[in-house]
Amino acid sequence: MPSAQSDYYQTLECPRDADAAALKSAYRKLAMKFHPDRNPGDATCEAKFKAINEAYDCLKDPQKRAAYDRFGHDAFTQGMNGGGGGPFGGGARGDFADIGDIFETIFGGAFGGGGGQRQQNRRGADLRYDMQVTLEEAFHGKSTEIEIEVSQACDTCDGSGAKPGTSERTCNLCKGMGSVRAKQGLFVIERPCPTCNGRGSVIEDPCRDCRGEGRLDKAQTLKVDIPAGVDTGTRIRLSGKGEAGQRGAPPGDLYIFLHVAQHRVFEREGTTLATRIPVSFTTAALGGCVEIPDLDGSTNRLDIPAGIQSGKQLRIRGAGMPVLQGRGRGDMVVEIAVETPTKLSRRQKEILEEFKATETGDECPESRGFIDKLKDVFGG
Repeated sequence: MPSAQSDYYQTLECPRDADAAALKSAYRKLAMKFHPDRNPGDATCEAKFKAINEAYDCLKDPQKRAAYDRFGHDAFTQGMNGGGGGPFGGGARGDFADIGDIFETIFGGAFGGGGGQRQQNRRGADLRYDMQVTLEEAFHGKSTEIEIEVSQACDTCDGSGAKPGTSERTCNLCKGMGSVRAKQGLFVIERPCPTCNGRGSVIEDPCRDCRGEGRLDKAQTLKVDIPAGVDTGTRIRLSGKGEAGQRGAPPGDLYIFLHVAQHRVFEREGTTLATRIPVSFTTAALGGCVEIPDLDGSTNRLDIPAGIQSGKQLRIRGAGMPVLQGRGRGDMVVEIAVETPTKLSRRQKEILEEFKATETGDECPESRGFIDKLKDVFGG
């Protein structure tokens, strides 16, 4: 850590109980005010800008902040790693070190001061993007573009986080090991170094554009290929298009979750398309045919058998949705709804009256059967 000893909370003009959001807001405000680009040639502003970055670098990390709140700047001095009783002590040899060596021998370095491994910079986070498509688009598939804002490697420092022309230096606290020892009773426990967060190195002069993060939020336009047959919940993975990793680490992936919009005619169940069509009572009685449009632009002919009843389902093979990443299509299921006429001409009424006069009951066996059942139950 730089040698400035000013109180970090005073530097950020925040109370000691400020939460993470308040700290971040204060940091952004002060960093913008004292940024060297806004104050060219002003050495005082440049020094203030470095002090602000130093303070926020410590307090934004919960572990480092806890150490600072308890021990102040001594938590990050080299002496705290010596023989003293500091929170990250353990450099002194003796009984505690011998116990640590025993555990190191047994557990392969899980407890020794010299056996720790440096923490690698973390891979970027995976991101999620929700996209809605129509049923027609899900049927045919499509290629489209989306624009998202995502963190990408900083062009100024090539993702290193360090000011161009500079580089990281070995951490003074852990000596590049990425871990430090803490004595707890008879045990010596190894923990990630609070100064470098386990990386083993620190950036003294951060990049002005990304402030040492090695990445910046930028708008990005991406091409998305949606295959035919997708359904709600289908996930498309764009490798390496997620959040940039820390300081040159690999980026995460972008996952696109699809949502198929509701259709005005068809309901979808997997690869099956379902719809409900009304037919006149004469067509239902005499039989006939209807034409139903297909999502591929053609027309399906559906034969209506004579005497069909409401609720009866007819199936058209191969007229459903395409099989995702496969061959063929599902079926279309059509539910029949027999419609009773509500407006009749005088002549139509006369014809129906003539039909009624000739009814024997055999024309509608279900109705007759129900009446017979009522007679049996209620005794005529």
